[in-house]
Amino acid sequence: MSEEKKTTTTKTAKKILISQARPESEKSPYFDLERKYKVALHFHPLIELIAIPSKEFRKNKIDIATFSAVIFTSKHAIDHFFRTCDELKLNISQDTKYFCVTESVALYLQKFIMYRKRKVFFGADGTNKKLFDVLNKHKGNEKFLYVCSENQQDNEIVNWLKEHDCVFDLGYMYRTEFSDIKKVMNEHNFDVICIFTPSGLKSLYKNSPNFKQNGTAIAAFGSSTCKAVEEAGLVLHIKVPNPQAPSMIAGLDLFLSSSSKKK
Repeated sequence: MSEEKKTTTTKTAKKILISQARPESEKSPYFDLERKYKVALHFHPLIELIAIPSKEFRKNKIDIATFSAVIFTSKHAIDHFFRTCDELKLNISQDTKYFCVTESVALYLQKFIMYRKRKVFFGADGTNKKLFDVLNKHKGNEKFLYVCSENQQDNEIVNWLKEHDCVFDLGYMYRTEFSDIKKVMNEHNFDVICIFTPSGLKSLYKNSPNFKQNGTAIAAFGSSTCKAVEEAGLVLHIKVPNPQAPSMIAGLDLFLSSSSKKK
């Protein structure tokens, strides 16, 4: 990706690309934003998650039952972990600890387990650094399974686990593939593009090889995604999570509010 001349000037936000699936509920806070700021939100995933069947997972010789703790960085990882356990007809011990990158991800566990805060831990502000602070308190007593995509694990997390002599393994339970949204990118000139993973950024360039920022505001979720955006030479306007904006919705709200005051 070639580095382009950086500029902090952004367009007036009218069209926003949310690179995730459209929420099933019309009560989603995304639609509150749409009404509040009179913007058009376009939902088109930049990547697709493909489940790795349990039969294929078994080839990795990973015995889930031997791990005392599981690390999750997304709700998708939680879905695929419990799907895999289901397919393997495996009952997870009630003593298993869960370490999540954000409180939102941690709360999603309620869909699968009886939520007990003493066994569910999460970073204070959604950053990897705060997750590491939590992991650091338990690293000596746990065997960690980091559930991640076969081609999209967070190297910052992997490197931390290695550097701190943690006992861990990678649980590949799904893989990512680039979505084809070339038609969407050709038909629309987006004022804000929201990216949620480093693979999402790669997909953006795959779909638009000649993409130039040209005043388009970029929003990125997660430290690895933010780092990938900056390394690509793009100006990052919305960096979440942070203490003021723990979610992409909150980050967009602050950005749109600030933009409207400048008019």
